[in-house]
Amino acid sequence: MKIHLHDLLSEQAHRRGEAPALTFRETTLGYGAVNDASRELAGGLLDLGVDRGDRIGIWLDKRIETVVSIFASSMAGAVFVPVNPVLKPDQVSYILDDCDVRVLVTTRQRWAQLRVQAEELTALRDVVLVDGADEDDELQGRVVPHSYAGLQASGRASQRGLPTHGVDLDMAAILYTSGSTGRPKGVVLSHRNLLVGAESVSSYLDNRPDDVILAALPLSFDAGLSQVTTAFASGAHVVLVNYLLARDVVRLCAKHQVTGLTCVPPLWIQLVGETWPEEATRSLRYFANTGGRMPASTLARLRETFPEARPFLMYGLTEAFRSTYLDPDEVDRRPDSIGRSIPNAEVLVLKPDGSQCAPGEEGELVHRGPLVALGYWNDPERTAQRFKPYPSPAPSWRAPEIAVWSGDTVVSDEDGFLYFVGRSDDMIKTSGYRVSPTEVEEAAYSTSLVRDAVALGVEDPVLGQRIVLVVTAAAGADLDPSALDRELRARLPLFMVPSDIRVVAEVPRSPNGKFDRVLLRKEVAS
Repeated sequence: MKIHLHDLLSEQAHRRGEAPALTFRETTLGYGAVNDASRELAGGLLDLGVDRGDRIGIWLDKRIETVVSIFASSMAGAVFVPVNPVLKPDQVSYILDDCDVRVLVTTRQRWAQLRVQAEELTALRDVVLVDGADEDDELQGRVVPHSYAGLQASGRASQRGLPTHGVDLDMAAILYTSGSTGRPKGVVLSHRNLLVGAESVSSYLDNRPDDVILAALPLSFDAGLSQVTTAFASGAHVVLVNYLLARDVVRLCAKHQVTGLTCVPPLWIQLVGETWPEEATRSLRYFANTGGRMPASTLARLRETFPEARPFLMYGLTEAFRSTYLDPDEVDRRPDSIGRSIPNAEVLVLKPDGSQCAPGEEGELVHRGPLVALGYWNDPERTAQRFKPYPSPAPSWRAPEIAVWSGDTVVSDEDGFLYFVGRSDDMIKTSGYRVSPTEVEEAAYSTSLVRDAVALGVEDPVLGQRIVLVVTAAAGADLDPSALDRELRARLPLFMVPSDIRVVAEVPRSPNGKFDRVLLRKEVAS
């Protein structure tokens, strides 16, 4: 019976210890080796005095030590906090301070950048350096540096028994998400959240032991972490990549004969512009999208590139890990749908009063079930706003069930398939109309003149908000805004036509690879 996240790894190590589990660059470890490395590091963490529920920060790029640190934290009874490797020291310091990280696992270079801020982090007592530390280390200070290998050796030598207490509702991880305003917030996930999510997603993707999954997304992002957990749930092989260019992804798909690839729309848009040789496409069994709607033109090109692969269009939010997916057999009939609930989840469309919307009626997407997170770390006010009792006709004696209100507006059809309308804070209100930025962006993509497109609402004294469209030109082309304006006027009603089209060299992206709408909105407003 699996109770803790690390049980995924331990079970595979017992069943098929020699099977490949992780590859980074030229190194591949089997499940048994990854399990042993995680147990040794867990013992070392316990030797440092790590206690149940302590937070372990992991500020690394994707590498074998990153994954081992995640599972070692679970084995030690601690809570892992993966920090996006592209964040700056001030941002990292905020996260470590916000959730009182006790131990940080990182590199010497990163620690050197963070040392000054770390002196103010009263909860932080030890830093584990994957590239080594010694007693005469110039990085010595109030926070004690330790060698990753030395800590593993300590755990191996002590033969310390690992904790066996706890239940699957205990905290396992805190994932920090970019808030629509202000500082990021920490979503607290239980072991149950992670285990059920891994088993649910791997079941509909039909992951198998012979799958090779390329982990292209950050492990600090729920969809990126899912690449590891779903693979380990099925005994598949994970290839870790920190890509600089889209062609790096193509190269690794060919080298490792990748069978499964999940990306966010901005990365897919880049990937369809690459040349995919036959050796890079022949093995791909499925490709999946998450983190926003994939443009129809991009989906069409992906299906041409991977004619034998099944496309999975997914929707999720960190507060519930994953909510819906569209069965590949429905893609041609319902290309705009985000699908229906994943296994072991129920997704509803509700009005503000909690009553259910009729088919065709817009409402808020509400997710219930074992994937609903525990709340926002140390933030009862925001937790109460998003995590609320499920409005069901349950017996009066039953304790309230907590569901998560997504903040996303959706609509369902007669068959129960859901369609994304927009985020409540992204919807554009102009001339008395509510306009989905997705619809404007889709029209821009359909012209084939743009590579990236982001529609924003900017305050306007007459219209309420005016629509500003930020775009990059299609590969190898110059873009005339007036030409794009003419095309959009032919495709959209007048009230949806952007009043301003801005052509930029690159659209800024968030640490998770999504378009950074918050930053864009500030730039446009200024």
